[in-house]
Amino acid sequence: MEIRQTTSTQNVFRILLGLALFGAGIGHLTFVRDEFQAQVPNWVPLDKDVTVVLSGIVEIAFGLSLIFAKKYRTRIGWIAAIFFVLVFPGNIAQYLNHTDAFGLDSDKKRLMRLFFQPVLVAWALWSTGAWQSWRKMR
Repeated sequence: MEIRQTTSTQNVFRILLGLALFGAGIGHLTFVRDEFQAQVPNWVPLDKDVTVVLSGIVEIAFGLSLIFAKKYRTRIGWIAAIFFVLVFPGNIAQYLNHTDAFGLDSDKKRLMRLFFQPVLVAWALWSTGAWQSWRKMR
């Protein structure tokens, strides 16, 4: 059994992250699909729309898992953190290619956004107890 004790604050932030991922996933599939396509780097071998749809499905699954799959909370935290690292090149591409999307209409705004990705990684690890679990194993 993998359930780790987390605080009420961690649980609130885990659920908020889950809701954010679920909402972003729905956005990938519907109302901000074009905006997400603007973030797909040109070197990705899949069609941009396919990439956005697949990542949207993954985000919906992560969102629901973060909210409801308490038994696998720490494992999901690690996988979500890895996912945030894997999609980071899209944010870098948006910055390097000067692509406007999501109100990021200047290089300064796009650069500032890059610093938020490590926050998402830390949020996933902390709110699920994954970080504490790893520290206890050391």
